[in-house]
Amino acid sequence: MSSEKNLFLMLGRPLSNLVFWAAFAIAIVGSATGQSSQQSAGNSAPKQSAPTTTMSVQVNVVNVLATVRDKHGKIVPNLSQTDFALTEDGRPQTIHYFTKESDLPLALGLLVDTSLSQRRVLDQERSASHSFLNQMVREDKDKAFVIHFDREVELLQDLTGSREKLEEALDALQTPELKRASTTGGNDPDDPDQRSGRGQGRHFGGGTLLYDAVYLASDELMKKQQGRKALIVLSDGVDHGSKESLETAIETAQRADTVVYSILFKDDEMNQGQRGGFSFPGMGGPMGGGGRGNGRGRGGQQPQESHPDGKKILDRISKETGGRLFEVSKKEPIDQIYSQIEEELRNQYSLGYTPDRKAEDAPGYRKILLTTTQKDLTVQTRQGYYAQP
Repeated sequence: MSSEKNLFLMLGRPLSNLVFWAAFAIAIVGSATGQSSQQSAGNSAPKQSAPTTTMSVQVNVVNVLATVRDKHGKIVPNLSQTDFALTEDGRPQTIHYFTKESDLPLALGLLVDTSLSQRRVLDQERSASHSFLNQMVREDKDKAFVIHFDREVELLQDLTGSREKLEEALDALQTPELKRASTTGGNDPDDPDQRSGRGQGRHFGGGTLLYDAVYLASDELMKKQQGRKALIVLSDGVDHGSKESLETAIETAQRADTVVYSILFKDDEMNQGQRGGFSFPGMGGPMGGGGRGNGRGRGGQQPQESHPDGKKILDRISKETGGRLFEVSKKEPIDQIYSQIEEELRNQYSLGYTPDRKAEDAPGYRKILLTTTQKDLTVQTRQGYYAQP
């Protein structure tokens, strides 16, 4: 396993809300008068200058990304700062920073469900993802990474602006083969993944570590990035075997200021035969849930619903982080969905404000409500953030 993939073995504590440091330098420059040219060099007075004083000021700025649509669902790209009103826990806030995000850099993460329930739709996901990343990632500005998750969470490609590397990662997407694992005990010399080290430490048997994937992508990758950040999750939304809970996954994405877009892509025939509340054994992996302790008392897998609703789960993840849920259908194929996401990411507003309460005075989750002064417009943004001293 490469050093890039080993980063998920070390779990850090989630960062607090984005903090900007503003440094103000006050320089006092003294002047010295020299002697006239008629005086000797030995009698000339040396130049002197007063010392420079630097003062650092910590400014807590909450950054909010928003997309605005009219009553017909079309994106509205021409609003100004005065068109918005913002409250935090019901308290009006003053918007100090405002810009349109149509051309600013983007950190993008693609999380692809490669569990057995996705094996018949994976080729479509791969093909559409190729086109999306080629169109979305500008090599001189944007960066993207690719993660797959099934019984483990694996980083196939770290953040990069190289389309070639991203294409190679997408080509490596594949579903686990339970039949091979059961007949060989997980040690198949003909398995190219095991020969290359990619399959080392796997726990064969099935699983879908959706929550762990969102958690790890946010905590290990996105929280280190500045600016616009978005995750795109392709899955049927049903988690099996994650160590992290749904609530923890959402909270970690919120703390990392990361928007999550969900694409519900399910094989109904496959789900009817495989899901139905059946819990796969042997779940976990070197980077996902298996054997990982995070010091928060989660010693086992999260309780699983007998019949979890994947659509509701993905919708909740997206809504609470400021993203949207899309569902693949004949009327709305995956490539069309990717086009909508691309348009949205290129037409966002970025607003910043300094809360009227210090983090130490009211730590914890704070609700955000962003509205427009114009009628018949809908604002899509995250629902809140975590204030941490």
